[in-house]
Amino acid sequence: MQNLSRKTDDTRRSDATAALDAQAAVRLRGLYKTYTGNAQPAVKDLSLDVCDGEIVTLLGPSGCGKTTTLRMVAGLEVPDAGEIYFGTRTVALSSRRIFIPPEKRNVGMVFQSYAIWPHMTVAENVAFPLKSHKFPRREIKDRVRKALELVGMAGYEDRPGPLLSGGQQQRVAFARALVTEPQVLLLDEPFSNLDAKLREQMRIEVKLLQKRLKIAVLFVTHDQIEALSLSNRIALMNAGVVQQQGPPRLLYEQPANEFVRDFVGRTILFKGRVQSGNPAGQMAIALDGAPDCVVFGRTYNSNGVKSGGSVYIAIRPEDVEILPALSNQVPSGMIAGTARATLFVGERIEYQVEVDGQRDFVIYGERHSPVEEGSKVWLKLRPDGHSAWSSDWLSDGAQR
Repeated sequence: MQNLSRKTDDTRRSDATAALDAQAAVRLRGLYKTYTGNAQPAVKDLSLDVCDGEIVTLLGPSGCGKTTTLRMVAGLEVPDAGEIYFGTRTVALSSRRIFIPPEKRNVGMVFQSYAIWPHMTVAENVAFPLKSHKFPRREIKDRVRKALELVGMAGYEDRPGPLLSGGQQQRVAFARALVTEPQVLLLDEPFSNLDAKLREQMRIEVKLLQKRLKIAVLFVTHDQIEALSLSNRIALMNAGVVQQQGPPRLLYEQPANEFVRDFVGRTILFKGRVQSGNPAGQMAIALDGAPDCVVFGRTYNSNGVKSGGSVYIAIRPEDVEILPALSNQVPSGMIAGTARATLFVGERIEYQVEVDGQRDFVIYGERHSPVEEGSKVWLKLRPDGHSAWSSDWLSDGAQR
């Protein structure tokens, strides 16, 4: 009876897992890829799901394996090992030497260069994949019209490719990727050739477009702002390995390791000593040079950090308020410093602050309440929500 019960439980778990897998538009399992002449794999044991209506971003520095992963999903690279599924359909299975070519995968792809053919009009560019798949002429015309309306390019059908601006070329590239109604949309750094204002505008348009279509999107970028603002989930990669994956806020506020901490956003490392802690890794830390300034953070290696031990606590610049010092007596909960340099950057002022008992840091200040350069200041830190790290190392990626 016990064995029957255990079997029933196992069957239920298997059914639940299968149901969850079936919801994913793309499933990657244990992908490996090593290029000829390289000892280290470009992608190592990567597993990831992308569901319908979701933007999942592969984020990381150049050479981390994100574009290689995208190319394996597109069918432009053959994985050395691993599995790729589109819904319940197998498109790559190394153990059985199954590999579906890109033209049979029903994916749309927007490249960094847009790849708009200069000898074609806008309509001809968008219609190209439909003609390649032998769609009827009447259906081609109707699909092209709808795709151009979708991206705000209706009325440009007869315009030659060379007469389009960068933003218009990008819209045409999106229309061409969407015209076949793909199961998955793959974006390979599509905003990198646009200026800053147009990048911001296009991020919003792509977000609204994706919400409207409810299509699965796998997006590759090295730009943190793009990843944080567009993604439902981010997979941050380094040296071919996913370091952490989850919602943008999770990676920003609860980094799994020092690489994630320093790559996603700017980080200030304050030195301090652990006053108390608990088994969950939460601890109270008194900052060096200001024993009355105690902040609360969390470590992911609680066994390696003991009470009284020296640590670094990682704090985001926006979690520090800079105030003019009103006296020589530093208030409890604050730490003293000197504003050595001020840089007005428009929406805020950035201060190079020399902090007592610490290193020099860049602090963000509110532009309507400037602090005079060279003056004494008080820094008021957000009391909690930070991450704590052993003082045995200091990553080069963090501010010093």
